[in-house]
Amino acid sequence: MKAFLRIEAVVTTLAMRIAIAFLVAAVVLALYQVTMRFVFNASSTWSEVLTRVTMIWSVFMGAAATYRNGSMIAVTVVANAMPERLARALFMVAHTLTLLFLVLLIWQGTLMTQRVVNQTLSSLNMSIAWAYAAIPVGAAFIAVAVLGCLLRGWHGEWRVDMEGDGATQ
Repeated sequence: MKAFLRIEAVVTTLAMRIAIAFLVAAVVLALYQVTMRFVFNASSTWSEVLTRVTMIWSVFMGAAATYRNGSMIAVTVVANAMPERLARALFMVAHTLTLLFLVLLIWQGTLMTQRVVNQTLSSLNMSIAWAYAAIPVGAAFIAVAVLGCLLRGWHGEWRVDMEGDGATQ
């Protein structure tokens, strides 16, 4: 268990760093787009599309670290008000259902990505599959984080801290 949790920590840290890199790229591209359009009166046709793709990747990759830290939207008031056994069961069921959804998302996202390989992004000579690939790749990273939450929950670390920092008790 501890070995997997160490791997999960590395994987989710990597996901967060990738998300930050994509977010920085999106900000730079958007700034370039605005500067070209409003300062030089010369619209850039490629930067808007690339900004969109980098934002998509940023969201999917950032979700893994967000999930691991317990920062996703949760009904903690209800869970913390329940009896211990019931709340823990709710935690485990919710995370198991999330994991099942992510497996479905990986599968369907892979199929979607494969279907669009021959299509190109407008104004870029790049396959649109690079944008669609964020779905299965991001879902796989999130699934690792969910598995880590399930393992921690199985060993008693399941309550979300009410202080808002995402730490578990």
